[in-house]
Amino acid sequence: MPQVMEFKLPDLGEGLTEAEIVRWLVAVGDVVAIDQPVVEVETAKAMVEVPCPYGGVVTARFGEEGTELPVGAPLITVAVGASSLPEVPAAPVAEADGGGNVPRPLIGYGEDHSRPARRRRVRPVTAAVSAPVVVAPVAPVAPAVPAGPVPVISPLVRKLAKDGGVDLRALKGSGPEGLILRADVEAALAVLRAPEPAPVAPVATAAAPAVAAQGERIPLKGVRGAVAEKLSRSRREIPDATCWVDADATELMAARAAMNAVGGPKISVLALLARICTAALAKYPELNSTVDLAAKEIVRLPSVHLGFAAQTERGLVVPVVRDAQHRNPESLSAEFARLTELARSGKLTPSDLTGGTFTLNNYGVFGVDGSTPIINHPEAAMLGVGRIIDKPWVHEGQLAVRKVVQLSLTFDHRVCDGGTAGGFLRHVADCVESPAVLLRSL
Repeated sequence: MPQVMEFKLPDLGEGLTEAEIVRWLVAVGDVVAIDQPVVEVETAKAMVEVPCPYGGVVTARFGEEGTELPVGAPLITVAVGASSLPEVPAAPVAEADGGGNVPRPLIGYGEDHSRPARRRRVRPVTAAVSAPVVVAPVAPVAPAVPAGPVPVISPLVRKLAKDGGVDLRALKGSGPEGLILRADVEAALAVLRAPEPAPVAPVATAAAPAVAAQGERIPLKGVRGAVAEKLSRSRREIPDATCWVDADATELMAARAAMNAVGGPKISVLALLARICTAALAKYPELNSTVDLAAKEIVRLPSVHLGFAAQTERGLVVPVVRDAQHRNPESLSAEFARLTELARSGKLTPSDLTGGTFTLNNYGVFGVDGSTPIINHPEAAMLGVGRIIDKPWVHEGQLAVRKVVQLSLTFDHRVCDGGTAGGFLRHVADCVESPAVLLRSL
């Protein structure tokens, strides 16, 4: 008889403890293959398709769309048996394999040796959860991969390896009993691309306080809940201060027009401002840091992972451009465009939204001139950019109409004093007013 295996909501990483069911991708009675996505869930960080580690017939689903489930709660049950799987060529299997009806460790998941083994419940499969299904014996099926399970539990770790072209069987896990962790995959990816930053402190979702006011109740969860908790934590922990300056951006806009006139990919204003930021951070590294409260230390970070605020239908998100200090304006423009498209389609992964060291906030797109933004915890600073508009301005001793922008810097007063913050902002403003200044640091 086939065995009914229960698949629980896995740990999706980044300190997330629950997820909301957005859309079921399978129905009861559907045949699913190993690693086939069965449900789309929304965490506090991103939308994620969760693949099932079993192949067989779906016998039950737990939770309706819109239901929030904690990590470890049952998602679906799957009848694992030869007759419930798609037909494949049969091949003999060694006796040590244990026969066709014994569930085998699954590709990409493996056995979780960090937890005590539990006996799984076996029950007959039902067609409409009532009529028994007779399983016809067939020849055992040979595994399509080399013998031995891959010790990976998290589906995000497996997906990260697949997207990056990392062979999990070639990795030696650093977890208990050789379990392959996300850090192991990221270390392997460092050979193929720029190394991933260390994970930031996990964001916990706070429970909504009880209120007595009447009116429409909107659950503070998902992206909105994560943003609320992160901003509240920033206000609680970071003694921030803000300074600002108006800058004549006429020359910067003329330089951008000249760049785009020669053909090739268009350079965005945001990309030019990002390149100016990375140059300023090289001169004032105190602002590319974080505070380790436990160790009572300021940690200056070697790489600039630049976050940028993006407004989407799901709320405010901050995608991160990795190693921005090594990118030119053309590369920055392309990466901003790619991440913005993923944000609008809700396809950003948790790794796209974490690990930032400095944030650039272009609130000028909302038609406002200035703001005092809240620092994106655990970062140390954020540069805000207002709209660029025509204003009267004294230029070379004459009153003229120039394109003026307001720049504001909110910084963590624990990592530096006002002189450092003012020097950073003044350098940014000088590069905006005279882009040739930037050539000194290129």
